[in-house]
Amino acid sequence: MGSLRAFGVILKKFSPNSIIHKCPRFFHIQRNGLCSSSSLAAETSSFPLWAFDSKLKCRGNQVRRIWMSPVCMGRRSCKIAGRKGAQDAKKAKLYSRIGKEVVSAVKKGGTSPISNTLLAALLEKAKELDVPKEILDRNIKRASEKGQEAYIEKIYEVYGYGGASMVVEVSTDKINRSVAAVREVVKDYGGKMADPGSVMFKFRRARVVNVKASDVDKDQLLTISLDAGAEDVIEPPEFEDDTEEEKSERYYKIVTSTENYSGILSKLREKNINFEPDSGSELLPISSIEVDDEAMDLNKELMDKLLELDDVDAVYTDQK
Repeated sequence: MGSLRAFGVILKKFSPNSIIHKCPRFFHIQRNGLCSSSSLAAETSSFPLWAFDSKLKCRGNQVRRIWMSPVCMGRRSCKIAGRKGAQDAKKAKLYSRIGKEVVSAVKKGGTSPISNTLLAALLEKAKELDVPKEILDRNIKRASEKGQEAYIEKIYEVYGYGGASMVVEVSTDKINRSVAAVREVVKDYGGKMADPGSVMFKFRRARVVNVKASDVDKDQLLTISLDAGAEDVIEPPEFEDDTEEEKSERYYKIVTSTENYSGILSKLREKNINFEPDSGSELLPISSIEVDDEAMDLNKELMDKLLELDDVDAVYTDQK
């Protein structure tokens, strides 16, 4: 399936931009994910490979979808396209993750922050991350519902395209469900599950504050961050032909320890600098690898599909 998906992306470069919605007459996918030669020859002349629709009935036959997303026109455009709408999705994932942690904390120690120190610490963290109170209240109530189990955190490691690696963070109340869902997406979108430890050594965990570059002066941010105890400030990449839209989507990453995190947030608020907190921590690549535009597009599609899974809280990559 991965090789077929890559082949579809290559064909896209040489095909019209229109999407064909008509269902092919004889196209079928075999169990091994390969096209039968007769069906492929019959259809490729009039139907683009990436446009077949999902689970449509064609003259009584079941057709499985193969969807290939359009190739981004260049590396920077691909990055911008990936960021659009990503901030809302990131916030939703943060709220979901905190909610799961609240459920687990209540399951272990009860609903009172006075006696449940784990819950008290979690509520303090939620306040620091600006999580709405109604989300916390809803999940405290949810924890007491019959049949609701505590959430377990898991990490899955994945090989993507072009030598890129990924780490998938999961919080789930059903381990078998989460691992099956992750494996299915990875297989369908051309990745490969890695053995435990094969990828994690390429990343380090840290607290991170994200600040949009257009909202702050670089020297001011460096001064505030370093004075407050930050370990590093990672600058966003810049390209000579960046558009104004691309420039507006650059983010500085303030890297710090857990002990100094609250102090940095307080300093940023004091200076009226907008920021986006992490969800408790982030994984940063120790070194990044550069892939070509085609691999970048395929990796982005794989990561997007993983993030659509309810059990998945975050996906990290060492791809530039």
